[in-house]
Amino acid sequence: MMIRLALAGAAAAVIALPVAAQQQTYILDPVHSQPGFEARHLGMSTQVGSFAKSSSKVTIDRAAQKGNVDVTIDATSIHTFDATRLDAIVKGDKYFNVEKFPTITYKSDNVKFDGDRVVRVEGELTMLGVTKPVALDVQSFACGANPFNKKAMCGGQATATIKRSDWGMTAGLPYAPSDEIKLVIPIEAYQSES
Repeated sequence: MMIRLALAGAAAAVIALPVAAQQQTYILDPVHSQPGFEARHLGMSTQVGSFAKSSSKVTIDRAAQKGNVDVTIDATSIHTFDATRLDAIVKGDKYFNVEKFPTITYKSDNVKFDGDRVVRVEGELTMLGVTKPVALDVQSFACGANPFNKKAMCGGQATATIKRSDWGMTAGLPYAPSDEIKLVIPIEAYQSES
């Protein structure tokens, strides 16, 4: 059960498109952009978890149809909704090993567009000291002014499916949790004022 990961951050990448014809920078709103994951447990139920702390910087140039994504996830902030037992297990050396690997990162300079909308981000996820390619599919991408604070922002949702064993996380396979992990990353990001 893991990984909601950095992808959160990655998701942020997907969110960064303004209507302007020049490069713009967006900063992840961590309260509304917590990366999450879903995993099958014992081949039966779907269990979920998330990372409470992440940061991201995304730059998008809509006219040139290119962009960059840089996401950092605090692996120690993982929570599984079982703080008394399971959180300690997934933070331990059999899973995320947060004492040795306290951060997860996602970096991309390959943002894909359909017209002026971001639809995919192809980058690299680094976890447990291992770096592997991960592509995020972006859905419901939209930009506009926040109706409450009037600040320019973009948002959407990014998803990907990975195998945790690709990063050396093999404890409990094949049953608890499953090797295949779905990353679900809600994204909201504000245009940088600097």
